[in-house]
Amino acid sequence: MTASAPLSSIRSFCLILIGFEIPLDIQSAYDLVADDMQAVDALIQQRLHSDVVLINQLGHYIINSGGKRLRPMVVLLSARAFGYQGSYHIDIAAIIEFIHTATLLHDDVVDSSDLRRGRKTANNIWGSEASVLVGDFLYSRAFEMMVGVDSMRVMEILARTTNTIAEGEVMQLLNCHEPDTTEECYLEIIRSKTAKLFEAATQLGAVLCHRPSAEEKLMAAYGMHLGTAFQLTDDVLDYSSFSEDLGKNIGDDLAEGKPTLPLIYAMSKGSTSHVKVIRNAIESGGRENLAEVIEAIESSGAIAYTAEAARREADKAMQAVKNIPASPYQEALLNLAKFAAYRTY
Repeated sequence: MTASAPLSSIRSFCLILIGFEIPLDIQSAYDLVADDMQAVDALIQQRLHSDVVLINQLGHYIINSGGKRLRPMVVLLSARAFGYQGSYHIDIAAIIEFIHTATLLHDDVVDSSDLRRGRKTANNIWGSEASVLVGDFLYSRAFEMMVGVDSMRVMEILARTTNTIAEGEVMQLLNCHEPDTTEECYLEIIRSKTAKLFEAATQLGAVLCHRPSAEEKLMAAYGMHLGTAFQLTDDVLDYSSFSEDLGKNIGDDLAEGKPTLPLIYAMSKGSTSHVKVIRNAIESGGRENLAEVIEAIESSGAIAYTAEAARREADKAMQAVKNIPASPYQEALLNLAKFAAYRTY
């Protein structure tokens, strides 16, 4: 059996989910904070500079590699949603992007990835050693910039965040090629590794405005559920023909031996033969049995299950942000949560 039939069905399923009432892009959110985003980009370029040529080359390559800049954007939206009028939101947005970029550099080395967002990875071009060291530079530059914000609360949140991300990366490493990974364990990994930085980004908008603890917690919950929804939707897209729009190959996670939610669910509900195929694929990595794996995923309802899990996370994010003052920025945060669960890229 070829992969084309199940992939076609998955694509159709995703399109049915999207519907016409769901925003298919998030350009309106970017437009709302366009001036702030320009300031963030300018600060990133300024603080990325180093007298070491290789740091400049590799740093600019990865920073300008076509990412959505989602994490900086939610810092800006969160701060503006509470009426922030200062400039530290620009610094924090740039700090968040540096931390995110450092994790990408390290992830690509750990995963031996050759492609990200449709381009060669930095480690593919400059080597693993340079990528790790420039990732370290970005981390240290981020903490240098935190000092400039002059807030122990900001330092506390970001220090805890980077520690949690590191723990999530180690947990993911330990669970690679491990077919017995549970759904609960997997969700803990993505909440630590991926969603934690979203949580910090949105919480810090409230922190800058000295909002009450209850509102800080609402914004932290929004970011955590938003980041989880984005990752779960990535899991769906990893087994769809939309993968090419992400700059990925179909089954990239499987090729790296990562037991994501569609695989975990399919093993819990699939036939004996399907379970065996998936277990072998996770243990060995690669794409040799991709068609059979996709068939197992589809026949078990794993795509629908994972998409529904992403929608639940998005709903929780929206519920949290509905409790902050109404504004165009709050509306943008609501739409971003919908986008996280229903996007095709």
